Amino acid sequence: MDKVAEKKKTADTFSKEQYLKWYEIMLLMRRFEERAQQAYIQQQIRGFCHLYIGQEAVAAGAVSAIRPDDNMITAYRDHAHPIAKGTDPKYIMAELFAKATGCSKGKGGSMHMFDVKNRFFGGHGIVGGQVPLGAGLAFADKYNNKDRVTLCSMGDGAVRQGAFHEALNMAMTWKLPVIFIIENNHYAMGTSVERTSNVTELYKLGSAFDMPSFAVDGMRCEAVHEAIASAAERARKGNGPTLLEIKTYRYRGHSMSDPATYRTKEEVEEYKAKDPIEHTLDILKKNKWITDAQVEATEAKIKKQVEEAVKFADESPYPDVSELYKDVYVQSDYPYIMD
Repeated sequence: MDKVAEKKKTADTFSKEQYLKWYEIMLLMRRFEERAQQAYIQQQIRGFCHLYIGQEAVAAGAVSAIRPDDNMITAYRDHAHPIAKGTDPKYIMAELFAKATGCSKGKGGSMHMFDVKNRFFGGHGIVGGQVPLGAGLAFADKYNNKDRVTLCSMGDGAVRQGAFHEALNMAMTWKLPVIFIIENNHYAMGTSVERTSNVTELYKLGSAFDMPSFAVDGMRCEAVHEAIASAAERARKGNGPTLLEIKTYRYRGHSMSDPATYRTKEEVEEYKAKDPIEHTLDILKKNKWITDAQVEATEAKIKKQVEEAVKFADESPYPDVSELYKDVYVQSDYPYIMD
């Protein structure tokens, strides 16, 4: 339980097709976020906006290790997760633009993405608020004999919330099929992990509940995939939850309003040297699985897809005033929501 998972998978383990999928989906996440940043500066996006640039291997490697009908829930740095889960980027961009065609009808914005069809359950703005909800999704599936696993992601700052410990306790007690993922990008807003607790190896927090807990290299899709696949197999066998501290890094500030003056340029460059997209592209090139022409074609295709998403968002209407009181309180039958 207290061992760090450090196995590094290579091209001998994963196929050409898998590396190509990882490369393309991570590139889509990166270009989407870069375009969202530009739109925010141009005031096409308002409010809060938390970018995922640098952390792409976590979402990509996690989704490749689970089934399409498995659940995913996360915090407010949530643009890339639905992309990985299969949501069309145009609906995510429309949500950022607060348009009626957005995946949350233009009412949620950057921090509250939602896509029931692809079993993505948010996007939650309250720090740590999604953690007990993730346990609840897993409880519902176990109660209804659904062979599903829930990925419940959070930032390193959320582990200081009481709800995190309560959720881990109940999940382990009831052996719920949930994988708790700490996306440790080293800073809770501007506060480093080292300044918040003497426990800086966050995976060790699971030891209080005898929960299988591991640290994972979050800059490599291979390592993330392996860790998630192992935890998912454990969960499906009825052996309960796993806590994974996936060590990653964000290249931008906590949000668009954060100049990130609390860290050095040298630190950022050190992590950029481990860039997950460049690593994946390097594997593809070394194995001669991709040509320079194919790289250019992929870049062009994704650029077009992102620009089409912006055009769709820009041309979509804002929600009608009649929508103001809709979806505030919703009475729904559980099978309709979950199945």
